[in-house]
Amino acid sequence: MTFRSPIFRKLLGSAFLLIATCLVALDFYLTRYLARRQVETVEQRLGVEAQILAGELGSIPRGRIEGWSSDAGARAQTRVTVIDPRGVVLADSQHDPETMENHANRPEIRQAYAGKVGTSIRHSATLNRNLCYLAMPVSFGGQPGYVLRLAVPLKDLDTEIAIVRWRIVEASMAAALVGLGIAYLFSRSFTERISRLRRFAEGLVESRPSESPLLAGDDELGALGRSLNQTAAELRGLLDRLSVESARREAILSSMVEGVLAVDSDLRVTFCNDSFARLLGRYSSIPERLPLVELVRDPGLIEMLSKVLASGQSFKQRLALPAAEGRSFEVQAAPLEAPSGPGALAILHDITDLERLERVRKDFVANVSHELRTPLTAIRGYAETLLEGALEDKDNNRRFVEIIKAHAIRLSNIASDLLVLSELESGRPPAEPERVSIRAAVLSALRTVESEARVREVTLVPGRLDDAEVKGDKVRLEQALVNLLDNAVKFNHPGGKVSVETSRTADGRARIAVADTGIGIPSGDLSRIFERFYRVDKARSREVGGTGLGLSIVKHVVDRMGGKIDVESMLGKGSTFTLRLPVA
Repeated sequence: MTFRSPIFRKLLGSAFLLIATCLVALDFYLTRYLARRQVETVEQRLGVEAQILAGELGSIPRGRIEGWSSDAGARAQTRVTVIDPRGVVLADSQHDPETMENHANRPEIRQAYAGKVGTSIRHSATLNRNLCYLAMPVSFGGQPGYVLRLAVPLKDLDTEIAIVRWRIVEASMAAALVGLGIAYLFSRSFTERISRLRRFAEGLVESRPSESPLLAGDDELGALGRSLNQTAAELRGLLDRLSVESARREAILSSMVEGVLAVDSDLRVTFCNDSFARLLGRYSSIPERLPLVELVRDPGLIEMLSKVLASGQSFKQRLALPAAEGRSFEVQAAPLEAPSGPGALAILHDITDLERLERVRKDFVANVSHELRTPLTAIRGYAETLLEGALEDKDNNRRFVEIIKAHAIRLSNIASDLLVLSELESGRPPAEPERVSIRAAVLSALRTVESEARVREVTLVPGRLDDAEVKGDKVRLEQALVNLLDNAVKFNHPGGKVSVETSRTADGRARIAVADTGIGIPSGDLSRIFERFYRVDKARSREVGGTGLGLSIVKHVVDRMGGKIDVESMLGKGSTFTLRLPVA
């Protein structure tokens, strides 16, 4: 963690650069100083040697000067050269003077001609190496203007300087390691203090327990730690209150059935609860600042919110949102003041079921009125006919009474079915379910409709009847089967067949199938046959005495038992109703 810290790397890197820069500069300075001191020492030695040899040169005959230069060079361990006033080399201890060029333009020679002691460090073309030269004016043969020059190679000097330089480098490396170690310890300590302060500050923001910052030290970090520690209690209290308020708000909004939407002045989403996202079919979180037009492509809602932003007033309106699969909502929109600026808030109450129930209620009242009006009108008409003198008509009075009785029975059947539907839709918990044999229920229903089938010349064909037990109301299950079989018989042709089969499905459910060879159901009516009072063939349904409530009762009974009913039909060839019920 230490080396991953940016401030630690910066502190340690800065210390390394500072130490490296200082040591490099120091090494460079010491090396230059040492080299200069070594050269001065060599030049001082050459000067002493040159003064000694200059005293000897004055008494040396011209013919022995070459031998003397060789001997003097051996004794002084230097290269000895004698040059006349014209720059011609008279003698050289290490080279043949006849082959040497004129030395009058050499820097040290020019200085000696000027009466000074000349020094120079340069490359010798004659010996092909670097030499340190010292030249001084001397008299030879009683004549001034001659120059005695001494030279030593710099190889030994370079070797000594290199040795000392390596010792300086070694000392510098040791000093650098010690300095880096100290810098590492300081940087780590500094970084750890900052990390503790950061963790302490993050703990305050995240409302979780955090270690106290280091309060020791009189520097700025110590003062910062003490300041944070003093404000921690108050900040934690504030964050706790904010967290409680936020959690309370989130809980309230999340538990609301109504969809809640908030937008800013640019119609961008600033908040919406889960109910609003679900009604749009969005199960992932909706990002903030999303343009409303990308979320809800409904001009009604957008126009409504725009009016709220423009006028600053509240509005209430019913809308059907296509994005919500055409569901209907009562939308209440009001202006919303937020720290970031004005906005609008919309609450969507789903009234789809209320509208559907309202339509169902209206349809039910209309259907009941229509269904009751027909038999009541017939009963009233025939009763008035009898009262007006038809009682004395022996040929028709009995037929009129039978018609009145038939319509009275129809009224009784409608009332009975309505009571059953009312019970099934009341929401009251059903009686304690019992284990019911589907084979026994089917056989009981077959016996009930057997006489009706015989009258209409329809054959009942019990097929394979595998037994299974289901949980439910035995009377209601038999009534549902009777309704299915009764419809199959009534809406059949003379000589037709009605077959019944029971079995187990692949997923372990009990299956009851009722098939007939009757008139069939048009495909356009299949989705509505379970509605109350819905008839495919209204004339024939009333002719055979149907109330239009039988299939609706069947659907409710199956739903109460946790099952499912399907229908397959082909016009003119018959229908098949299949019940699938969970096994007890």
